[in-house]
Parts: sequence; structure tokens; C-alpha cells
Amino acid sequence: MTWLADHWLDVLGWGGSALLVYSLLQASVLRLRVLNAIACVILIVFNAALEVWPMVGMNTVLVAINAWFIVRLLHDRHDETAFEVLEVGPADEYLRHTLRVHGADILKFNPTFVHDPSDDQDAFLVQKGDETVGVVLLRETGDTADVLLDYVTPRYRDFSPGEFVWRKSGLLTDRGVRRVVTPPGMVGAYYDRLGFRREGESYVLEL
Repeated sequence: MTWLADHWLDVLGWGGSALLVYSLLQASVLRLRVLNAIACVILIVFNAALEVWPMVGMNTVLVAINAWFIVRLLHDRHDETAFEVLEVGPADEYLRHTLRVHGADILKFNPTFVHDPSDDQDAFLVQKGDETVGVVLLRETGDTADVLLDYVTPRYRDFSPGEFVWRKSGLLTDRGVRRVVTPPGMVGAYYDRLGFRREGESYVLEL
């Protein structure tokens, strides 16, 4: 405890620097901004204690920049204009390319997923500008849509772009779908935040 009392400033400086570096390793854009802002606040305290005012000023500006992006990202999380849903064919080459590029990551959350482009299914790409941030594959049976895949890229994993397929895009209700059922055993499922109810190992949404 005595050592820590004598070296708390060093610990603060090294800790803030380590957190700053760690923040840059984050795939999620929101997590990167939050951790980066916290690291900058720690470094403001560190540099203020040493009276290194140029570094205090720089980190203060970085906190403001991070705060602006965090507010914007949180606003976009449920903003209907932030994401666009594009319907494509199950054999669409860009869809197949996206599934190949993210294949290993997809299997972490959907261990049994295998894409069959000849299967009768509906395919949707969730876009943010020109960036593909999610893929949703469904198979319709009457007024029920079974989820084959609901994938979000690492950069947007703190968001729920699938929400714009389930509710806000109107794509499903316009097609006569009234019930959405997820497959059992999905890892890291987020559906309880979107109004789905749990039924056994699956989630169900009434549209």
C-alpha cells in the first residue's frame, strides 16, 4: 500500500496509456470510442498533475471528439434513417461473398449454419451507407418466418441492425409475415431487447 501511495501517479499514467492502446484494438466502433474517452480522461488527470498543459489540452479535445461520436452512435442505434435494408436473392454473389468473408465469425454465433443458395429463402443485407453491417436469412412458411441467419459484423455488434428487418423496414409485414421464430441454440442472442419472447430454446416475435 505504501508503494502504491508513492507511485500512484506512475500507475495512473501507465494505466491510462495501456487503456488507450487497448481501445485501438477494439473491433466495435462504439466500444473503441467509450474506452478511448475513458483513457483520455485518465491521461488528463495524469498530465494535469505533472502540469503538462499541452497534453491536457490535447486529451481534452479528444474526449470532446469521442463524446460527439458516442452520442451520434447511440442516436443511430434506433434511428430508422441510419440503416437501410436491401433484399437480395439467396444466390446473389455479393451475399455469398459477405458470407464467405465473415464465415468463421458467423459460425461462432450460429454453429450449425450452412448456406444453401438453392434453398427457397429470403435474404436481406443491412447497410449503413455503403458498408454491409448485417445479414438476415429467412424461410417463410405461411405467415411464419423462420430465422436461418441473423449476423452482425464486429464493428456494429453493440447495435441491433436486425431490428430494422423485424419491425421498422416493413419488409416482413408487407409480405404477410406475422410471426418470426429464431433457431434454437443461437449464441449471444439479443432478441429479448427487441420484444421477442422466449419459447423453449427459441425466441418468437409477433408482428
